Amino acid sequence: MHELGVKVSKVLRAGDLAILIGPLGAGKTTFTRGVGEGLEVEGNVSSPTFVVARTHKREGNAPFVHVDAYRLGSPAELDDLDIPFASSIVFVEWGKGLTNDISENWLEVEIARDTTGATEDRQVKITGFGDRWAGVSI
Repeated sequence: MHELGVKVSKVLRAGDLAILIGPLGAGKTTFTRGVGEGLEVEGNVSSPTFVVARTHKREGNAPFVHVDAYRLGSPAELDDLDIPFASSIVFVEWGKGLTNDISENWLEVEIARDTTGATEDRQVKITGFGDRWAGVSI
């Protein structure tokens, strides 16, 4: 998951929004940590569960904002965080249904894992929505 995150980071730019979907332990934060490494962010990318959102600065580039929306109950609560979506790269874990009016362009990263515990295998489906992602290969 980490390596895939590094790979995805290479196509990201200010204004990009990604929604991460998957059960607990699927690898959403590990994927996001890889994105942060690829973007060369300042600080450790870890789950912002208790702070809800964490902004990571990038020398001379758009900041990377990592949101854990697990405890948010509505789009209004996400809006209350005052995230500068247009000038940042924003990854929202548990964001399905909370970001519908934020952007016409977004990535949806859906991660499924083996729930039997027999393997650590993951299946990842990345879907781009909107003109921004037309023709972008990941």
